[in-house]
Amino acid sequence: MLEVLLSPQILPWVLIVAGIVFLLIEAVSPGFFMAVPGTALIVLGVFAFFAYDLLLTPFGVIAAVIGAAAAAVVTILIYRKASPDKKPETISKDTIVGKKGRVTVEVTADSISGKVEIDGALWSAKSTRKVIPAGADVVVAASQGVHIIVEEI
Repeated sequence: MLEVLLSPQILPWVLIVAGIVFLLIEAVSPGFFMAVPGTALIVLGVFAFFAYDLLLTPFGVIAAVIGAAAAAVVTILIYRKASPDKKPETISKDTIVGKKGRVTVEVTADSISGKVEIDGALWSAKSTRKVIPAGADVVVAASQGVHIIVEEI
């Protein structure tokens, strides 16, 4: 069985198909763990297609490894270009104090049932002392746990 898989007619196809399977796995579940070996296997398969006899020599093995390494480097460079550089912005209760927002559900001093939209995120809120109607502009005065305390501007 191993002799058949290593034959000049079958080995290139095995390498190419394995590389394609790795790339498909990467496409379904992105994470960059399969793109580099998938690309390297495809390059090795193509190399084996055209120069199988060369693979049986030390020079051929070195050339194949260099080709696969070059393909891996190119894959990494393409992946870096394609992936976003910006890390996701996180908003916590500590970074929201002082930000301005708009009331979407009436805010009162005795309940956190009010809602305030700040930078596209909806926060549970209560006011410092009075009722703030929906549509009013507010500023965050403090934060407590998972809700904020706001004052009307």
